[in-house]
Amino acid sequence: MKKIGIMTDSHSGILTEEAEKLGIKVLPMPFYIDDELYLEGVDLSREEFYEKLRQGVNVSTSQPSPQEVMETWDDMLKEYETLIYIPISSGLSGSCMTAQGLAQDEEYEGKVFVVDNGHVSTPLHRSVLDAVAMAEAGYSAVEIKKILEETKEQMVIYVGLSTLEYLKKGGRISSTSALLANVLNIKPVMKFGTGVLDVYQKCRGMKKSRKAMIDAMKNELETTFHDAYKAGKVYLMAASSSSEEVTKEWVEQIKEAFPGMEVMSDYLSFGLSCHIGPDGLGIGCTCKPV
Repeated sequence: MKKIGIMTDSHSGILTEEAEKLGIKVLPMPFYIDDELYLEGVDLSREEFYEKLRQGVNVSTSQPSPQEVMETWDDMLKEYETLIYIPISSGLSGSCMTAQGLAQDEEYEGKVFVVDNGHVSTPLHRSVLDAVAMAEAGYSAVEIKKILEETKEQMVIYVGLSTLEYLKKGGRISSTSALLANVLNIKPVMKFGTGVLDVYQKCRGMKKSRKAMIDAMKNELETTFHDAYKAGKVYLMAASSSSEEVTKEWVEQIKEAFPGMEVMSDYLSFGLSCHIGPDGLGIGCTCKPV
């Protein structure tokens, strides 16, 4: 029997091919479109999903049923002695807290370790890769959970929104604010820390939004992440809910702004995209945990 199995959810942006290569399990997150249930990465392509968003359909997020989570754990425990489950931040979804409660059941206690390090999207993807690397290096499941949670503050993401329409639908802003932003061509930049999403800056147009995000990241590397950056222990990353062409252009812009740094890029999960909307772009960083 293998020692440690690693599991995440589709908010990590990890696709089936990569999951198989890494030898991990990705739980598809459920969502509803006009009251019809879909599973991310199973029932709907990215192109179909964004087309439906642009058509104005009602999209709402959900979380896996406890039964589905436990069945997945049961299957993995036939192969592994212990499991590490790294889901979306508890600050953004109740699925993490549900999993933490399930892991306290007698049959999973000491076998399943749920990590809540406040990450989502590419930083969550990076956390999974770090967990895989630590497991291969001989760290125990308890040690990996401890390290990932102790280093959770070493992360930040900036996301530029093309529209406020989807935040309005989610009740996060008023209809008046969304209308005014559209009239004035306001493209807000949101800042995501550990489990918290706030408005960072309001920009006129996506060109200024992109510049604001890159300037913000340069400032982060010069201040908050200065020591890790100088030591070469910072991961730079991009995220997108836009087209392949625009995403590639954005990644190249980031590479030009930060010469010599590798840029890991992912598409935002469907669950995030239904709040952010299509044509969003993001930049973020996290630090190597060990």
